[in-house]
Amino acid sequence: MFSIMNRMISVLPHRMAYSMAADTVMNPKTAIIMLNMGGPQTTDQVGDYLHRIMTDRDMIQLPVQSRLGPWIASRRTEEIKKKYMEIGGGSPILKWTNKQGQLLTQALDQMLPESAPHKHYVAFRYVTPFTEDALQEIERDGVTRAVIFSQYPQYSCATAGSSFNAIADFYKNRQVPSTIKFSMIERWSTHPLLARVFAERIQEKLEAFDRNVRDDVLILFTAHSLPLKAVSRGDTYPYEVAATVAATMSQLKAPNAHRLVWQSKVGPLPWLQPYTDDAIKAYAKQGRKHLILVPIAFVNEHIETLHELDIEYCDEIAKEAGIVQIERALAPNDHPTFIGALADIVASHLSNGPTINAQFLTRCPHCVSKRCQSSKEFFRKLCSSTDVHTQTVTTS
Repeated sequence: MFSIMNRMISVLPHRMAYSMAADTVMNPKTAIIMLNMGGPQTTDQVGDYLHRIMTDRDMIQLPVQSRLGPWIASRRTEEIKKKYMEIGGGSPILKWTNKQGQLLTQALDQMLPESAPHKHYVAFRYVTPFTEDALQEIERDGVTRAVIFSQYPQYSCATAGSSFNAIADFYKNRQVPSTIKFSMIERWSTHPLLARVFAERIQEKLEAFDRNVRDDVLILFTAHSLPLKAVSRGDTYPYEVAATVAATMSQLKAPNAHRLVWQSKVGPLPWLQPYTDDAIKAYAKQGRKHLILVPIAFVNEHIETLHELDIEYCDEIAKEAGIVQIERALAPNDHPTFIGALADIVASHLSNGPTINAQFLTRCPHCVSKRCQSSKEFFRKLCSSTDVHTQTVTTS
């Protein structure tokens, strides 16, 4: 891995030229399908976006979900629209994903000319461009290799799992293209360059504190929470997030104390705690009034960083709690080290051949989802063979 990483760093300029016109790639040979949940680009998309989330049982499970989910989405639409207006009228996640994908494929073209040209395809779960849009586009473009690349570094059945299930759904009664060789990257929580970019983002914010207090700044790593029901089922997300935290602190080599906290709880059921906002208040009462928030599970800016962290926590809650100084580390975005991480992950994957991770194929110990079982069987068949696929893969 490190030989590829060193080669990647040598060809990756500090800031590579970037054009939003990703569709100008002619006759791509290798597709990089970038999975994420997405975010509404305009407030007009908010209602449908929330409806898709609240009716997706992979993401959240509600009683009588077909009725309760749409009701919750409808109730929250105006409130969420206001939040998007406060961050500029829409989510920047598509902009960042396109930028990351363009820089990634530029690096791959230099590193691996044998699989070039590479082209990225955005596959969002709840808003355009949808997963099915990306899959249809790679078929039209005539690629011969497709890497399904989760943009959630830490795997959860609710996030990455839902995106992979959407791919299995697309091919449920449809023939898998016989000309495309598929493979998948479903988690990468401990990649050294991922840890390094988070460490660099933290160091940037540590420099904003006076030297007299810098070593006493408390680092709060914050990640999207998860229902305890999912944790008890055996979802690997909490310990994969913790692994990223540990790797980041090892790279940072700073004396600062740190904790892992959780944000973005939805609904009345119990979720992973401590919650980020509660932790800020509690530490203020303990006299810890110099803090850095680090969005350790997000690779680009979106509403949970720009509104929940920046406005609700760093501004409103921090002021109410009497915090003296609070900083929020930027998401990786287009940081050169992060682009290096993406390029190394994909280059190593392409160089090692199409394999499927046994960790992905292993279900949670208390999983009873037939959808999960059939999806994993689909991907076992899709990615295990080095031959092109000619059969129609069905799932139940």
